[in-house]
Amino acid sequence: MISARNRIVWCLYSLLKPMLFLLLISLPLGVLLFYALRRRVQQVGRRQYAHLRERGQDGRKPVVVGFFHPYCNAGGGGERVLWCAIAALQERYSYVRCVVYTGDSDVRGEEIVRKAKQRFNITLTKPVEFVFLKKRHLVEAETYPFFTLLGQSLGSVILGWEALTNCVPDVYIDSMGYAFTLPLFKFLGLCKVGCYVHYPTISTDMLSRVAQRTATYNNPGFVARSRVLSSLKLVYYRLFARLYGVMGARSDAVMVNSSWTNGHIQDIWRVPERTSVVYPPCDTDAFLQQPLAPEEGRKKHVIVSIAQFRPEKDHPLQVKAFNELLRRYPIKERESLKLELIGSCRNQGDADRIDMLREMCEEFNIRPNVDFLLNISFDDLKAHLSAATIGLHTMWNEHFGIGVVECMAAGTVIVAHNSGGPKMDIVVDVDGKITGFLADDVKSYADAMETILKMTPEERLEIRQSARESVGRFSEQEFKNGFLAATEVLIN
Repeated sequence: MISARNRIVWCLYSLLKPMLFLLLISLPLGVLLFYALRRRVQQVGRRQYAHLRERGQDGRKPVVVGFFHPYCNAGGGGERVLWCAIAALQERYSYVRCVVYTGDSDVRGEEIVRKAKQRFNITLTKPVEFVFLKKRHLVEAETYPFFTLLGQSLGSVILGWEALTNCVPDVYIDSMGYAFTLPLFKFLGLCKVGCYVHYPTISTDMLSRVAQRTATYNNPGFVARSRVLSSLKLVYYRLFARLYGVMGARSDAVMVNSSWTNGHIQDIWRVPERTSVVYPPCDTDAFLQQPLAPEEGRKKHVIVSIAQFRPEKDHPLQVKAFNELLRRYPIKERESLKLELIGSCRNQGDADRIDMLREMCEEFNIRPNVDFLLNISFDDLKAHLSAATIGLHTMWNEHFGIGVVECMAAGTVIVAHNSGGPKMDIVVDVDGKITGFLADDVKSYADAMETILKMTPEERLEIRQSARESVGRFSEQEFKNGFLAATEVLIN
């Protein structure tokens, strides 16, 4: 008589046997399907844009470098990195041909290049090919009310697939932070792959904020208030961080834009031998060429901010701090203070946030003291920065802070958030000299601005000069040198 234990073993074996049989059949089939798919991708993706592979006059075989940048026409700091990187490759290699995968299908490539020239003062010496993608909405946060990080990452794979099947490059560089596309191009496109990380998709700081149940723009209050929801979200974040690390580690060359970003990428990706800190290009020369504007006779003090109107930039904190500053002055003196919010308006979400900020100014009764300067030219940007007394930055854990550097180069006295790149790399004492101020809440920002305004012009001039002397580390040429050194392993 068969014992109960033997009966259980027999049942398990009877179930396991067909499963093993299916595995033995499906594994070879899966491998065959993978190689068939890869061959199909190579055939289709190389047939289109075949003119990019035509040999040049020197007879040398070209190297096609594809940049994945779905928002290449946005006009922010990430786009400056993109166009400066392309310019660097064009200047260094005669045989490199650049392709940009973008979702900006409502404009022509010529218009995109023209805007880059106007906004960033970057001139490309050779043509750039554009592959216009139709599924960009799959990487937009608004598409995923819940599990946003996972949704955007999986969406980027679909968008990456659209890019890959349109044009297979020899070298693929993700310049916007979509690490999940790297294995796609590496294993199906057979490309060498690299990336420039502006901001890690997930960081240990994000994990700690969820663990501490702190409400932020990406951790809603109803989640932060619930122990159960916070615990579930922490598990989700930890699993996602592990997956993010696996994807990012497929990169052959990793570039990060600051010491802060480097620390988090090292914690999650763990490929120090392939990782380099390459500070983003700041057009410091254009600002440094202008003499410091004298303060004598200046009747108004302008406080200026440069940032895209995204939630993480925390423009409401700027308005609140400015309102607190105004409250410390008599009504008649308030007319001499003005806040200028400079930034690009990319889409309806940005437009809605701008409307919200205007309403906030109305509620505080400070609307006449606040100007919104949207999508202005580079020349106008230089003029406004040069005329300002204070530069304002409020993003918590900003990965770097190009706007901070631009404000310092232009001669403003910066007040930046006491975290991330500004704290670790930019607003630091140089040779014992102060280069700016750091703050982290309404009161500390208002205190810093009040301190600066109460200084004598001579005291402010000393800080302005020290700040200007410190920003040479972040020039476009320094970026080009670092970018070319890091990508040499990809191109050659």
